[in-house]
Amino acid sequence: MDHCISRHRVGASQFPPSALKPDSFRSFGFSRIGLPRRRSLAVAAGPSHCEPSSLNTPLVPRTAVGKYLSKVFQNQPLLFLMAVADELKQLADDRDSAVARMALSDGSDEACLHRRIMELKERDCRSAVEDVMYMLILFKFSEIKVHMVPKLSRCIYNGRLEIWPSKDWELESIYSFDVLEMIKEHVFSVTGLSSNSSVTDHWATTHVRKNHLGNVYAASVLYGYFLKSAYTRLNLKETLSLSSNDAGTLRKSLQPPKTRPRRSNNLVFNRKGGKTTPSSPEQTSGKLSCYLLGFDSETLYTCAKVKSRAAMELIEKQTLALFGDRSSSGPNGKEKEEMIRTSFSSLKRLVLEAVAFGSFLWDIEEAVDSVYSIRDN
Repeated sequence: MDHCISRHRVGASQFPPSALKPDSFRSFGFSRIGLPRRRSLAVAAGPSHCEPSSLNTPLVPRTAVGKYLSKVFQNQPLLFLMAVADELKQLADDRDSAVARMALSDGSDEACLHRRIMELKERDCRSAVEDVMYMLILFKFSEIKVHMVPKLSRCIYNGRLEIWPSKDWELESIYSFDVLEMIKEHVFSVTGLSSNSSVTDHWATTHVRKNHLGNVYAASVLYGYFLKSAYTRLNLKETLSLSSNDAGTLRKSLQPPKTRPRRSNNLVFNRKGGKTTPSSPEQTSGKLSCYLLGFDSETLYTCAKVKSRAAMELIEKQTLALFGDRSSSGPNGKEKEEMIRTSFSSLKRLVLEAVAFGSFLWDIEEAVDSVYSIRDN
């Protein structure tokens, strides 16, 4: 079932950078009092096999920071964002201190030593930040009551892959109407389903190459990342346009009034003759797709490009952890073509999760970068 990936066109869920700043946590109704110290918590035994849960994720944190945040997430979720802010601040301070010592030693006999220390600290901090970002993605999924699909090797029995529950509604609930329409187009394109598909169609089975499914998953993550970037760009453009219109309206209101028509049109509030009517989903449908059609190649590249090395590596590690090593070879040296039998419902679940992963990743990349700089220059 090698369907083509649809052309790339991210959701409307918000994760503002201020959410990771220490002062912002007071708005959640709790203070720093009671924040557990690192390594002070114990993790309960988790489920096994293919049961989706917060303890059964494809990637497992490897750094001390990641393991600590995983314990906080499991045992004291209300303190999770506060713990993230503190750890990111500490990582930023550690990296800045190493850079400062390297700068002070420039020209001395210890310059090479401090440069090497700075490089090692940078590497360790980057690994820790990747764990922080992954834990934040798990947190975003938990907010919509969705557990990520565990390693597929735990879900395949006798060549059959089945993922349950589907969680379609939850995974689609984070988007605006026009973004959701484009995501559905993508899902239909890569799975072969349609808007008229019945329940029977969803539970029908098909065969798909595991490597191809991994490529579809990775492409869908990038698709979600791109859509969120483009949607945010569109919102910014509309906000600036509204601000410009408001300034023009203010200037006109300061002028002596002339004879005004009894009925006037206000496209901003979809109002005619002073009566306000809400915009329907049908009226906003296609707004993002029309906006994307006006992109030139440079703008398209800017929105599609993953902004940080940490985010790119996280996509690669998540895909590898979920699908396993896809470069294994058979006895004759050729790459194995492992076939999986699965339902269209399970394929849809994987694609929707991948798109949400990319959308959340864009939000989290922005938020983390406001505390610990990760963007590539």
